[in-house]
Amino acid sequence: MDRIAILIPCFNESKTIKKVVEDCLKSVSSIPNSKVYVYDNNSTDNTAELAKKAGAIVRYEHKQGKGNVIRRMFREVNAECYIMIDGDDTYPAEEIPKMANYILKDKYDMVIGDRLSSSYFTENKRAFHGIGNKLVRWSINFFFKNDIKDIMTGYRAFSLEFVKTYPVLSRGFEIETEMSIFAIVNNMAIKNYVIDYRDRPMGSVSKLNTFSDGFRVLRLIFTLYRNHKPFNFYGILSLILMIISIAVFIPRVWIPYRMTGVVANMPTLIICGFCAIAAIISFYSGLTLDAIQRQERREFEFRLQEVRKFF
Repeated sequence: MDRIAILIPCFNESKTIKKVVEDCLKSVSSIPNSKVYVYDNNSTDNTAELAKKAGAIVRYEHKQGKGNVIRRMFREVNAECYIMIDGDDTYPAEEIPKMANYILKDKYDMVIGDRLSSSYFTENKRAFHGIGNKLVRWSINFFFKNDIKDIMTGYRAFSLEFVKTYPVLSRGFEIETEMSIFAIVNNMAIKNYVIDYRDRPMGSVSKLNTFSDGFRVLRLIFTLYRNHKPFNFYGILSLILMIISIAVFIPRVWIPYRMTGVVANMPTLIICGFCAIAAIISFYSGLTLDAIQRQERREFEFRLQEVRKFF
């Protein structure tokens, strides 16, 4: 088992990968049994060859998408501490020992390289990326009641327990959002660590599509909120349906009936009845799913205890 495993997912990063690998190796040169793994994701340039020459262990993932690459990494690599860093040379590799120290000595489960509290908004040249990062950060911290400073950063450190219990479901760039929510809902120890961010060098192109990938991230937040906070989600839906039912029933059905003794709007009464029934079903669905979710969290705690024994 490695002491520190540095994981670099790559797709067409030939302009920067050599420097990134060399910087990573230099940063852990004093830490025994530390390795750099580059996982090539169908690059059409010579990313893999350059990474291998620079000293990295090169492996391949043929399913396209960052989430697919990270799934492969987490399955194949065993280490006490994992560092995930992008191959575009936007993150400072010299911070790796400090981030790893939080995992190995302070027993955090995930250390987040926080760009947004430092130089991101001055270095980043893509305006909508900054807006999207703020929106995603606000959404997760509001719905999941946490204080993560940078949700979509690709610079993170993980414990063995996190990596071997985290089920990677996302296929693309929404993977960082999924990681953050997984850590929050399972009450894992999270550390925000401020880093300096530098924009991509000339000729290096971002693979993130601001709008399509941003939409997928927001859809994922909605889905995970429904899955992990079912009582809140279905309780709110139940309340909305009941308010609509009552708001329509009283002026359109109840008041005319009290005045005339006749139900003048039978279709409206039927619709209000269906809304009320749907509200009740939604409420009890939330209760049932919440009980299932609580049971899953209990089982997760047992899985955490088994991971360290297995490895």
